[in-house]
Amino acid sequence: MKIIFAGTPDFAAFHLKTLLEGGIEIAAVFSQPDRPSGRGNHIAPTPVKAVAASRGIPVYQPEKLKNNAAALQIIKDLAPDLAIVVAYGQLIPDEFLAVPRIGTINVHGSVLPRWRGAAPIQRALWNGDAVTGITIMKVGTELDAGDIIVSKELPIENTDTSESLYLKLQTLGAETLLGVIPDIENLYENAIPQDSSRVTYAKKLTREEGILNFAESAETLERHIRAYQPWPIASIILAGTKIKVFRAESIENQGSAGVPGTITAASKEGLFIQTGSGILKITELQMPGKGRVSFSQLINSRKQFFAPGQILDYHQA
Repeated sequence: MKIIFAGTPDFAAFHLKTLLEGGIEIAAVFSQPDRPSGRGNHIAPTPVKAVAASRGIPVYQPEKLKNNAAALQIIKDLAPDLAIVVAYGQLIPDEFLAVPRIGTINVHGSVLPRWRGAAPIQRALWNGDAVTGITIMKVGTELDAGDIIVSKELPIENTDTSESLYLKLQTLGAETLLGVIPDIENLYENAIPQDSSRVTYAKKLTREEGILNFAESAETLERHIRAYQPWPIASIILAGTKIKVFRAESIENQGSAGVPGTITAASKEGLFIQTGSGILKITELQMPGKGRVSFSQLINSRKQFFAPGQILDYHQA
């Protein structure tokens, strides 16, 4: 069986590496064009390209697939039986989908039809879901709407960040993908349509979304702090200073609630802030130009800056 693989970031590279180590032959790889990265803005190969190049696999990097006759001809000349897409970064046009003999499959980081879209891992945690998972599906014209070949669930722990879930799901996705390849023709033919009544969408995170909205509950904010790691990183604004927040706890109010965003206490235990419901206790943060520290390491030199009674700046959604 001739297989081509399309992917770009680390998540996709892990899947490609797992397939290769599992004895699956890949005839060719498609990846996004190399982009500048790092402090020096040096051009660097995509993680998928790096894996493929280390194995001597041909790599193609068209700027786009839509209305690209040259890229389409490459696919036709390869004449694949199966195409695997993992975090490629582009929609696959219908004319490309029509080429592989069996079809094109995709690994998606949620249990579809829940959380179609760009940020399924982050939105599952952001929303407070008890479980997430991966889905291997047929690729069709509509984004993440293809018939389901197989799905696997994974519990979300109360200490998970988007980064930790990402690592768990890339392992689950790669192992599941490797397991379906030997019987893919049968599984593809018997894939199950998604239940359209259960569809939810995972919109892309924005940098602005990382600024905590203290009108929300402490429980929600604590979860959002974990969802925004490693990007955009949650933040608070105090006296015009933007401070990154990495760890916090949710505490129920003891007595009457104050104005959301008000600092109620600051001690070695943490920075206590009133929310729309409950108290958010921040225990790890990062001042501008400094490293991550526990609040207990910071409070002695910043008592006045974090004085109780101050109200943090925030915008209600």
